[in-house]
Amino acid sequence: MSSITLRRRRTLRVAAAALTVAAGLTLTACNGSDTAGAKTSGKADSAAAAADREATGSSNEVQGSGSQADSGSGAKSETVGKQSGKQAAGGAQSGVQRCHTSGLKAAFATGGDATPDPNAGGSTTTSIVLTNTSGSTCKIGGFPGVDLNTEHGSADWSLQRSSAKYSSITLNPGDSTDFTINLALAGENDENSWTPAFAVITPPNETSSLTLDWPWGGLVDQRGATHPATFVNPIG
Repeated sequence: MSSITLRRRRTLRVAAAALTVAAGLTLTACNGSDTAGAKTSGKADSAAAAADREATGSSNEVQGSGSQADSGSGAKSETVGKQSGKQAAGGAQSGVQRCHTSGLKAAFATGGDATPDPNAGGSTTTSIVLTNTSGSTCKIGGFPGVDLNTEHGSADWSLQRSSAKYSSITLNPGDSTDFTINLALAGENDENSWTPAFAVITPPNETSSLTLDWPWGGLVDQRGATHPATFVNPIG
């Protein structure tokens, strides 16, 4: 066999091998393209998204894009709807306004143990009840302002506050809460007695007030004292 024939057969084998390699590369490229397409829009993406949601919680559902929602199932849409409902409910609860003076009614608690004991000295108390008369739920908490005034308003006494802790209370329409005032009631013959005519109540964070007639007797006059025995406690 001549050398020309050998060289020709060898050339054909090399060419055939090159075509086989090229065909394999072409097939691999096509398979890669198909896989990428399935990952983007097929069921595999939905499963991955579902796994991500289970791992990271509902925040991914809230923040997910429209394309993710479209590739998901109807159950996902329901979940998103329920989550939105919970957020709306939470927002409504967190958006409860504070109680305003115009929506509150004040009254001294009377009868039974609510009546201050005139023989108890500085350890007796009186309670003032605040009722939500508005048509909306509201929150109230903290110290009210309490001013004791004379008939003509010429000798006011702004009561000091105790060191008691407090928290906010939610009042539905018609609900009530109260706060107490520690009193140092004066004896009948106490020369250091001062009797107010009105108690002016200013709810926390409000500027308008509610005025009540003072139903009890005279107090030990400690208007200039550093630590008077008559002082106000927080609501609730």
